[in-house]
Amino acid sequence: MQLEKLLKQPDALPSIPKVVRKLIDTFDHEDVDAMLVASLIEDDPVLTARLLKTANSAFFGLTRSVYTARDAINVLGLIKVRALVIAASFGEGFHTVGGVNLNQFWRYSLNSANLSRYIALPIKMDENTAFTAGLIHGVGELVMHVGMPEAMIDLDRSVPMLDLKRSKAERGLFGYSYAEVGAALAREWSFPKRMINAILHQTAPFDNEVYEPMAGVIHIASWRARAEEQQMRSEVLINTYPDPVGLVLGIDPDTVVAEDIPSLSRQAETEGSSSP
Repeated sequence: MQLEKLLKQPDALPSIPKVVRKLIDTFDHEDVDAMLVASLIEDDPVLTARLLKTANSAFFGLTRSVYTARDAINVLGLIKVRALVIAASFGEGFHTVGGVNLNQFWRYSLNSANLSRYIALPIKMDENTAFTAGLIHGVGELVMHVGMPEAMIDLDRSVPMLDLKRSKAERGLFGYSYAEVGAALAREWSFPKRMINAILHQTAPFDNEVYEPMAGVIHIASWRARAEEQQMRSEVLINTYPDPVGLVLGIDPDTVVAEDIPSLSRQAETEGSSSP
């Protein structure tokens, strides 16, 4: 199915909730009132409930429970809470997706977000863009599964969704991958251009005319999060590390190649444990 046709499939692109549109607008503001953001979130009870469910999950390992959006911002910070609410809206839009283990998908996405921020901070890149783009970078997979379920289930059997060769397999079959689809959704929802470019170019960050270093951050973070889902050990991690991307960004490979690094959750998969 051509990309244009996929994007026109019923329910392929969920509509943006009003509160999320307002949250996306705040990305362009240097000084954001955290309490104003909290009040915006609390205007939507469904998204608030999903936010609190994720914030209180084992993934974040909080020492105390949070009960309101304001509480969540005080404990987790504005950057994480805003991104989690946006992801929760995707979770609501893709409540069930045939052939996709959503608990695993969102755990992987949360790990990618944490890793993106972990990678971005030492090289002085925007942690806000890193965390948010890392969290939603793979949502194109959900669009593809909703829009063309039979083709995707066939692909899932041969190349699992979180396989390192997934984007290459999708391009071979369809001429595009989850990256182009996710960028189309981000564009539809009016995300900042830098975030759209990071999602669009994540699979081949520097093989295009747009130089967006954040795409490289997402590339390495998602590689490491996929490796974690596949339980790769040191030798395989070293052999699959995307060294050319790391060199361009000036990343110390030891910070992501080690088996045990910060920002990775190894919580056992439980019902709803990490689904925004």
